[in-house]
Amino acid sequence: MNVVDLRSVFDTFSAPWSPKTVATMNDCDVRVVKMEGEFTRHRHPETDEMFLVLRGSLVIRMEDHDVELVAGQLFVVPRGAAHQPISHNGADVLLFEPSETVNTGDNPGELTADRTVV
Repeated sequence: MNVVDLRSVFDTFSAPWSPKTVATMNDCDVRVVKMEGEFTRHRHPETDEMFLVLRGSLVIRMEDHDVELVAGQLFVVPRGAAHQPISHNGADVLLFEPSETVNTGDNPGELTADRTVV
């Protein structure tokens, strides 16, 4: 049982789109990630994905609309829904998803990140 200081974790890295697992709960990861620019459009066929914006702003481009989030707001992308996170000015975001979830879902590429536990 450890207290996690999220601000301290964010201070340890600068690369966008490189999620860090800060805790696990019921076979799920609590991950933090810096977002800047456009991420890969993808889907997670087996799981929902929760985004909680801690700092900055984020747009999640869905198939038929955009979801705009600012600090303090969260959104759950439904299982199997195609989505593309975009942050024009940068955002610090907390994600909640099963531990085996790959950040690029069904669309692996150069932004695919290995699971990193801090």
